[in-house]
Amino acid sequence: MQVERLPEYDKDLKRLLKKYRTLEVDMEDVVKVLKIKPDARPPFSYRIDGLGITTCVIKVKKIASDSLKGRGSNSGFRLVYAYFQSEKRIVLVELYHKNEKENEDRQRIIGNFT
Repeated sequence: MQVERLPEYDKDLKRLLKKYRTLEVDMEDVVKVLKIKPDARPPFSYRIDGLGITTCVIKVKKIASDSLKGRGSNSGFRLVYAYFQSEKRIVLVELYHKNEKENEDRQRIIGNFT
């Protein structure tokens, strides 16, 4: 499974690393899991529908982070990625903390996959 990252995702990660020092290692663990099981797996992740694109876009809600130990199982980080099953490819689109914003950036998703 090939994993790619949008430049916007890299900016999100760099910004969040200033506050959450272990996030890069935490995301490496998430990517390892996605390489094995890239499909949506409720309640941890689900497909984002209604975008008007054919690409399968998935949002991960529960990401374990050592930076947030003792704050419950739902860490607050959200990861949005596109899964291209036939190409065996994942593209990391967006990473944010739920306290920063309520929902994913749909314009970013549509702009990159239409």
